[in-house]
Amino acid sequence: MRVLIAVTHLLGAGHLTRAAALARALAAEGHAVVLASGGSPAPLVRTDGVRLLQLDPVHIRGTAFSDLLDSEDRPADGALFARRREALLGALADLAPDAVVTELFPFGRRALAAEFLALVEAARARRPRPLVLASVRDILVAPDRPAKVAEAHARVADLYDGVLVHGDPALAALDASWPVDSRLASRLTYTGYVDEGGPLPETGPRAGILVAAGSSAAGLGLLAAAAEAARRRPDLGWRILAGNGVSEPAFRAMGEGLAPGTLERARPDYRALLARAAVSVSQCGYNTAVDLLAAGPRAVLVPFEAGRETEQRLRAERLAARSLASVLPEAELTADALLAAVEAASSAPEPPAHGIRLDGAARTAALIGEMRRRRAPAGLDLDPLRAALDAAGEAGRRVRFWWRDDDAVAGEPALDRLLDLAEGTPILLAAIPAGIVPSLAERLARAPLARAAVHGLAHANHAPAGEKRAEFGPHRPLDVLCEEAEAALGLARVRLPEVLPVFVPPWNRIAPDLAAALADLGYAGLSAAGGGAGPVALVRHDIDLDPIDWRGTRSLVDPARLVADLVRRVAAGGIGLLTHHRVHDAALWDFLGALLPLLVRHPAVDVADPRDLFSVRPVDGEPAAWSSAGTRIS
Repeated sequence: MRVLIAVTHLLGAGHLTRAAALARALAAEGHAVVLASGGSPAPLVRTDGVRLLQLDPVHIRGTAFSDLLDSEDRPADGALFARRREALLGALADLAPDAVVTELFPFGRRALAAEFLALVEAARARRPRPLVLASVRDILVAPDRPAKVAEAHARVADLYDGVLVHGDPALAALDASWPVDSRLASRLTYTGYVDEGGPLPETGPRAGILVAAGSSAAGLGLLAAAAEAARRRPDLGWRILAGNGVSEPAFRAMGEGLAPGTLERARPDYRALLARAAVSVSQCGYNTAVDLLAAGPRAVLVPFEAGRETEQRLRAERLAARSLASVLPEAELTADALLAAVEAASSAPEPPAHGIRLDGAARTAALIGEMRRRRAPAGLDLDPLRAALDAAGEAGRRVRFWWRDDDAVAGEPALDRLLDLAEGTPILLAAIPAGIVPSLAERLARAPLARAAVHGLAHANHAPAGEKRAEFGPHRPLDVLCEEAEAALGLARVRLPEVLPVFVPPWNRIAPDLAAALADLGYAGLSAAGGGAGPVALVRHDIDLDPIDWRGTRSLVDPARLVADLVRRVAAGGIGLLTHHRVHDAALWDFLGALLPLLVRHPAVDVADPRDLFSVRPVDGEPAAWSSAGTRIS
């Protein structure tokens, strides 16, 4: 792929560090990546294998995020913004990317909205259109006005294909810091935390107190308190690292009276130092938290809270709640308070194993590739379906989705592709008993959510010439139909490790008298199409959406018609999808690749397991449960 990532860091270098880690992970997979950075150059940020496009840099003073300054500390003017926008659009034209990623926007960087929107809108106008994705950290700054939330959500809905959340909901889901409605929830994908640090050294005895406060001057208060604590208790073995954003006069003043080697500039081997420290003292930015999770020292966190910053405090409290750190609020920070916190941490138990995902960089690279492969085919616009699902969710309505695939006989590449696509989603796999070969049983043993059902006996047409095809239609005596249906269930049980006693008639046609007799033949369920032959004495669930144009191209039905059918099914409360993996062409696979992630991830959708759909039937007004062997158990 070709990927363009746009990021502007304004305070510390954390946003750029994370974006660069994603870029390196993509480059390591062989993709061409342009990283467009609009903040101040950051020498310690690695861009191996990545083309770095440095825009005219902007930064801020303090926490005034709306007052952007240029490299000479002057207010950024229109000419500077025009140059930045031209450079971004030039990179888009030159690279012709398959994916465009905006870091933080549209959830933040409102002062740079014009250039981000110019990039995104130009990307969406390209043909073929690239994926457009937002990239955000685990915790965002809580919005101060509902209008900001509404604006961000509208931009995601109108302009973005998805939002990559670089965190693990086991520690902090996005809704811990930002309102998440059903529309936004359907677009979120958690990648795990992006660990951009290098490998850890061999573990050995831990010793000393390591203090760090990021790359900017925002940690001056923490560094000053640590320096004073080190003057009072040099015996604890302090090492204090000041970022390049700390001015040289401030750095020299801080070091007065400290033992040699106590105060240094930030070092690229911070992670290795952290792995050997007895206690870490730091703020709680994203990258710092990831370093702590990876290295596992006892930790004292002094989260940055100036202005409206709430991100670090929330993250620190989540870590403390899992006994992974202790928190010293910035408002209570003094040398004495820091010494007390360090001494308490020194005698605390080792942090427990946490199980939080730290493979977010590699997973992000894989996810972008997967999303690209699952792009909708030409002419397929799923926005009406997404809007219908969003409306159902907002109204509190649930939409049931279930999936049936017909004609399975063997463990072949097409079945592998289907089951890969269905990973995590239950599917009813209708197998033709007389055609089953051993490789099907072997493949289903590795697909725990694929539920086999009985697809006729041999999928043989017994309808007279001129009539619609049917194997179990009303063209043969009932006793013959019953004998073959019963034999089909027995044969399927011999050839497959587990079979649901559900009858799926070939061509979805079944004689009404056979449908009424299935329960006596050991079946618990029936699945055909369109309601069919009236009431039967077992559970019946029919499919209602077949995307194949059987009477025409035998490829994908007109996409607009398909989407309109899906919208109607949402209004009716359920979607039963039918596929035929053995005859799919590229358009059908692309359709499924685009449709399924939207359906199975949408919060208004309940994905039904065929075992649940067909496990209960009414008997004399009371429900009766059935085992997978077809025997009545209650």
